[in-house]
Amino acid sequence: MTKKSANPKKKNANYDYDVIIIGTGPGGEGTAMELAKKYKKVAIVERHKDVGGGCTHWGTIPSKALRQSVSRLIDYNSNPLFRGHEKAKHLTFPDILKHASSVIHKQVQLRSGFYDRNRVEHIVGEASFIDEHTLKIVKDDASVDELSARQIVIATGSRPYKPADIDFNHPRVYDSDTILSLKHDPRSIIIYGAGVIGSEYASIFRGLGVKVDLINTRDRLLSFLDDEMSDSLSYHLWNNGVVIRHGEQIERVEANDDAVIVHLESGKKMRADCLLFANGRTGNTADLNLQNAGLKADGRGQLKVNDQYQTTVSNIYAVGDVIGYPSLASAAYDQGRLAASAMIDNQSTAKLIEDIPTGIYTIPEISSVGKTEQELTEAKIPYEVGRSQFKHLARAQITNSVVGSLKILFHRDTKEILGIHCFGENAAEIIHIGQAIMQQKNGGNNIEYFVNTTFNYPTMAEAFRVAALNGLNRLF
Repeated sequence: MTKKSANPKKKNANYDYDVIIIGTGPGGEGTAMELAKKYKKVAIVERHKDVGGGCTHWGTIPSKALRQSVSRLIDYNSNPLFRGHEKAKHLTFPDILKHASSVIHKQVQLRSGFYDRNRVEHIVGEASFIDEHTLKIVKDDASVDELSARQIVIATGSRPYKPADIDFNHPRVYDSDTILSLKHDPRSIIIYGAGVIGSEYASIFRGLGVKVDLINTRDRLLSFLDDEMSDSLSYHLWNNGVVIRHGEQIERVEANDDAVIVHLESGKKMRADCLLFANGRTGNTADLNLQNAGLKADGRGQLKVNDQYQTTVSNIYAVGDVIGYPSLASAAYDQGRLAASAMIDNQSTAKLIEDIPTGIYTIPEISSVGKTEQELTEAKIPYEVGRSQFKHLARAQITNSVVGSLKILFHRDTKEILGIHCFGENAAEIIHIGQAIMQQKNGGNNIEYFVNTTFNYPTMAEAFRVAALNGLNRLF
């Protein structure tokens, strides 16, 4: 229930803004742009001087920029065209950070322009609730403002989970945010947590020639993926020299001037130049004084919302990582847009698409949309499989990107596409061709589309035609 407030502005319905949004990541940006285009008076509050949130400064953008640099380095060193002519190139982590910093700067400029053009006021400061309509804003110079709005959106994102018994202030201990401040060139690294972030950084560091120990707290990598995709990643990391230890838990971390020693509950010990702790994230709600607005976060710092992204307090909405699943930048932007529509028209029924694509930027990439084989088998849905190996595609041979495959799962009777899973270079791009067909209604979602259409040749998109023919040939 909404708390009653003694705020006189609330009594008179005389607010400073129609909407105040806390956070400038994808969720906050999506909300702000949609509201501004509907002529609402909007302010966006950001604790840092530059917009973009964790996505731009510590998460999605920098890690993918790092990955791109390392991928190109691997291409160069493995391409037979250059072999024997030049010495293999070596780049350090600080070297590739320069490219990431350039991309971050361009993204900040771009996104700042969005707010300026749409007349969204950008307020720099730390926001917390006074009541459900009023925020306290503490600025860098320690001055304090009070701002009110008819509606408030929490889009504060998430931060790395940091156990209290690990000294993250030690110069050899990092989380997925602080790893971007790594200044030296480590020869070895231990990565604890083999989720998306841990697996991506394992690829990055191994691509730089760093010895990598990847500790997985579960029994397989990225268990939410189709088993074949998970197995492909495990094999590829293993084949490139990453040591993966499944089903392990940290007991304690011993960090000194020379190295980090990780003690596992199983009795194993590992030593490396540094540790990257990448095991879980927490919603950024601890500093918001949620109780003043009548809200309460769960144990992971996340807020519960309804189908319209409305919290238990009717005028307060929340989007992005702070509400949990799916915790994707792409989804957060759409959640913000949908929340804005609901704030303008509370009868809005618009929702996220059911099949949200997943892009995992390991080397090579993994991308999936729809159901996995395990899910279809458990649901007793009669499906068939069509496969295409990249090594058989002319374009993959030309670009020397022969590692990978595309798998299409489709209904044996209706030929409806049920899931698509891709492992290989540019998988996150390739997947969207199949996703577009899966979204077609009235019989348009049919694997025969890929047989009946004509693809450019040579292209990676041709994998869909090859996989479709492979799957249809299995029918009888």
